[in-house]
Amino acid sequence: MRNLILFTALFALSAGPAAAATFSACVDGLKATATKAGVSQAVVSRALDVSEPDEKVLRLSKVQPEFKTPIWDYLGFLTDEQRVNDGRAMMRKYDGVLRAAEQRFGVDRHVIAAVWGVETDFGQEAGDLFLPHALATLYCESGRRKDFWRGELVAALKLVDRGDLELSKLYGSWAGAFGQTQFIPSTYQRLAVDFDGDGRRDLVSSVADALGSTANYLSRAGWQTGESWMIEVQAPAGYSGPKGRGAKAALSTWAKRGVVRADGAQLSGGAKAGLLLPAGAKGPGFLVFGNFDAIYSYNQAESYALAISHLADRLAGYPALRSSWPTDDPGLSRAERLHLQQLLAANGYDIGEADGKIGPVTRAAIADAEKRYGMAPTGRPGQKIYRALSGG
Repeated sequence: MRNLILFTALFALSAGPAAAATFSACVDGLKATATKAGVSQAVVSRALDVSEPDEKVLRLSKVQPEFKTPIWDYLGFLTDEQRVNDGRAMMRKYDGVLRAAEQRFGVDRHVIAAVWGVETDFGQEAGDLFLPHALATLYCESGRRKDFWRGELVAALKLVDRGDLELSKLYGSWAGAFGQTQFIPSTYQRLAVDFDGDGRRDLVSSVADALGSTANYLSRAGWQTGESWMIEVQAPAGYSGPKGRGAKAALSTWAKRGVVRADGAQLSGGAKAGLLLPAGAKGPGFLVFGNFDAIYSYNQAESYALAISHLADRLAGYPALRSSWPTDDPGLSRAERLHLQQLLAANGYDIGEADGKIGPVTRAAIADAEKRYGMAPTGRPGQKIYRALSGG
């Protein structure tokens, strides 16, 4: 056993330099690729002056909340009252820009604002990872989608070389999305527009460029001016008929299948929509139209498109969802998540600074607190543990 432990330790010590050398060699190959693609040597050298992979990027790449978070949690913090109120304030502030984008590209301004709100909380959470390092890490270390990561890296460097952005502005998410509305570099290259007329396409610092580019994206994705994107409905009990974005039918057909609006009103007309039941027939249902598909293309997750669609409705003055989610443990708003962390800290849990963001340390503390209160240890920030810690 002692020999095995010694061998393992020696292997770990020797693997570090070897792994670093392998990563450096991979980055050298990326430098050559970028230079061959026409990026200046000066930009390449400054952007890829890295010697080790970004471990945070690798960790984040293994978790995608759109696919793992319960829908009531996901919508709970992305469409809470704070985001609705902030969004309405930002729409007033940038009313002229939003109306101009709506006029030029035909996309509803509430949807443009909702994308902005969901993607970066209206510019407040645009990401803090240096894109060249992140994309090089994914290319050299992830073992998948290598052509994609390499292409996005080259596209990002070309944006700098072209003069749209300074290298210092290439900060964003682990997957390479950046700017006010989180474009990946290749999409930025194709669809970004200079909406403020200053000669540059700057989706990081120019709100006008970001909102105009988002409208252009949705327009190119098939947005139909003046048409709806989603309406909340209720399916009949035990419904087992057609559903999904691809199974579109006329509203009159859905009426014959027993589907009604969430307020009980009857459906009518020939507009075609598909039925989404993200929590089954007992929860809220949604009839989604072609414009929902355009929103879906932005991130290709139905929960994401539902969040944007519902936030757009709220920004336009429509009420919160009428139907309740089929759970006895609903999700928390961002304010409640922050308070939950404060409650955990007050109960002796070392979670670091309370910021409302639920990471692995907070989840571990929640799981332990759940056990203390006789609950199943899920680590999920729900109303049950929140009420328990609040003394409710």
